[in-house]
Amino acid sequence: MRFRAKIVDLACLNNFSRVINTIAKLAKTCTLRLTASKLYFILSDKVANGGVSMWCELCQGNFFDEFQMEGAAADHNEIYLELMPENLSRALKTAQSAKAVKIKLTNKHCPCLKVAVELPSLSSSSRIVTHDIPVGVIPRRLWDDFREPSVPDFDVSIYLPALKTMKNVVERMKNLSNCIVIEANLSGEMNLKIETDVVSVTTHFKNLGNPPWASEDGCQSSAQDRDLQSMAEARIDVKKLQQLLAGQQVNPTKALCNIISKRIVHFVLLHEDVSLQYFIPALA
Repeated sequence: MRFRAKIVDLACLNNFSRVINTIAKLAKTCTLRLTASKLYFILSDKVANGGVSMWCELCQGNFFDEFQMEGAAADHNEIYLELMPENLSRALKTAQSAKAVKIKLTNKHCPCLKVAVELPSLSSSSRIVTHDIPVGVIPRRLWDDFREPSVPDFDVSIYLPALKTMKNVVERMKNLSNCIVIEANLSGEMNLKIETDVVSVTTHFKNLGNPPWASEDGCQSSAQDRDLQSMAEARIDVKKLQQLLAGQQVNPTKALCNIISKRIVHFVLLHEDVSLQYFIPALA
């Protein structure tokens, strides 16, 4: 297995750093899947056990000036690594004014991603700072555990309000309760609610719009027969929602949320060159 990549363009580098910072805020450890055209950051806590899961997809051509890899086998040209994104995020912090950053998979004492940051210097020789980030190589037989999560039929899909506004609301609500109810309908209305013995607080959002999902091919079943006013709702852990909103370093061009009543809330944040899906299971 071989992997090496290089970023020279400063805007691409800063963009890549922002993505990694976001991932680091959402996951202590995650799986990095490398293919010839894409990078994926995957967190697959079993949603059934109450864990969140995440699927973040980047086109390597939008970030890297050079990108070469040889996967585990000719017919499976992919590499799966386990890593702590915080370590990668830290390494990239030293690269804010770098001339170039090279990333390479090495195996001296243990498998590592070597991040070499070339910094500008006053003399003719350049200064290079290297970081060795330990990674675990995930064997081929376990790859199926890291497939893209399938999205079950949802009851409601709705565009989210400005994430900053939503974050401010959730920050205040998390001081009142450990869980929050998120509900929405097909008329572009969404409510965030906290209900305890002492207090009940609701924030209403209107005119958000609903994505025109796949109605052409008729495969999106459950949402179509719904009464437009009826709310689909799920009660979720307020801290998990707050973590998602607080972690956003990349301003998405589109952000939406799919609710499967009392089962799961699925967030989709789309940026020009990054897509992030985040699944928060409902509490009983």
